[in-house]
Amino acid sequence: MKHSHGILIATGLVVALAGGIVLGRLTTPTKPATAAAPAARKPLYYRNPMGLPDTSPVPKKDEMGMDYIPVYAEDEANAAPGAVALSPARIQTLGVRTEPVRRQPLAAGLQASGTITVDETRQHVIAPRFDGWVETLQANQTGMAVKRGQTLATVYSPQLLAAQEDYRVADAALRQLRGGDAASLQSMQRLRDAAKRRLLNWGIGAGQLEHIAHLPPGNLAITAPAAGVIVEKPVVQGARFVAGDTLLRLADLSTVWVTVNVPAAQVDKVRLGQPARFTSPSLAGQAFDGTVGFLQPLLDAASRTLAVRVALRNPDGRLRPGLFGTVALAGEDGKQGLTIPRSALIDSGQRQVALVEVATGRFAPRPITTGQRSGDRIEVLEGLREGERVVVEGNFLIDAESNLRAALQDMAPPQAVPHAGHDMGGHEMSGHDMSATPTADAGAHAGHAMPAATTPKPAADDPHAGHVMQPTAKPDPHAGHVMPDKPKADPHAGHDMSGHDMSDMEH
Repeated sequence: MKHSHGILIATGLVVALAGGIVLGRLTTPTKPATAAAPAARKPLYYRNPMGLPDTSPVPKKDEMGMDYIPVYAEDEANAAPGAVALSPARIQTLGVRTEPVRRQPLAAGLQASGTITVDETRQHVIAPRFDGWVETLQANQTGMAVKRGQTLATVYSPQLLAAQEDYRVADAALRQLRGGDAASLQSMQRLRDAAKRRLLNWGIGAGQLEHIAHLPPGNLAITAPAAGVIVEKPVVQGARFVAGDTLLRLADLSTVWVTVNVPAAQVDKVRLGQPARFTSPSLAGQAFDGTVGFLQPLLDAASRTLAVRVALRNPDGRLRPGLFGTVALAGEDGKQGLTIPRSALIDSGQRQVALVEVATGRFAPRPITTGQRSGDRIEVLEGLREGERVVVEGNFLIDAESNLRAALQDMAPPQAVPHAGHDMGGHEMSGHDMSATPTADAGAHAGHAMPAATTPKPAADDPHAGHVMQPTAKPDPHAGHVMPDKPKADPHAGHDMSGHDMSDMEH
């Protein structure tokens, strides 16, 4: 009976155990699937482990054998002062656009402003060498075009009248003395040559002298020495003039000059004979080619530019003096260099900065050093690497926010260091007075004064660490006890201990 009862109990225990196992499996929640391993991060570059300004695109070691430290995009974005993070929606709202830093040939040419001027070697001044009056002024308009030999004005002069009469009389007498004696003939010939020389010195041509007998007495027709236009007319008809006064000024515009103002920093790119091309908004679609013919030896102190002269042919007169335009001075392709668009450079006069996209939606200001300009791109000497993306549109808005964040970071108070100034075992204990801290001693010398040089180090978690503690003596365990004036009697007093070794006995 007892045996069957035991079997039933064992069977019940087995059933209960099996049911518990099944119930436990049914109620145990399913473990979530293991999350996919994060994608391996790719370093942007590797920096020097000693903090030197040296980076490498591939892993390497420094001179001491230390590995360069990888720098990732998110690390650089978080570490860079003034870094700005923008959402895709805000990037689209601000119109932010980036372009990569690329390496390309740098053109050695340049562009500068230029102005059309009159060719100084083709100007003419009408200034009689005698006194007189303007009888008739045919060239009576400024800007009037004249041809070579065309009559410009007719003048009257008493001095001219006297010289003409001397020449006529001497010339007539010389003709009458052709068959006379030689001495009279030579004398009259000298008189006629002197009168002729005076007329020639006054600007009267040889052709006019041949017809001087047919000219009105004292009158002279002044003709144009070259084809051109009247650029200055200071006199009017009937005005009196003295020897040397300017009556008219002419300019031949078949060839004109372009005065190019080249900045002093780019003077080394200009040379004589360099091809040049002039364009102007006033002459859309037209270009005029010439060559550099002269370099001024002095810089303009006011504008800090060098005047460069380019001669241009102007057969149809479209290039008018005073016309403003741009001159492109050609040059050979130079060295390869890292370049960025001109719009990517933020130049405040005190710093040159480009905004670099260090991660998706993250931008950081980067100080750069620029070189020469090549068209719409600028050479970058330091601060950027090939392939980095810089902001070319919307960069001023991002730069303003970056400056604001950097200013707020500078204004933030420094975080307190929990153990600053504590002695953590060999560390400096600046700012803490531990000279009076008593030494913890549980031995026989508890409560005795110890020298300050043996001051122990406070525990790291001591809430009073670093505080000045007043010295307190430990309570004397014998305080209040009456000590006998005489020592106890020696129980061995009077015994003969001479035969015993007393060196190992403790008193």
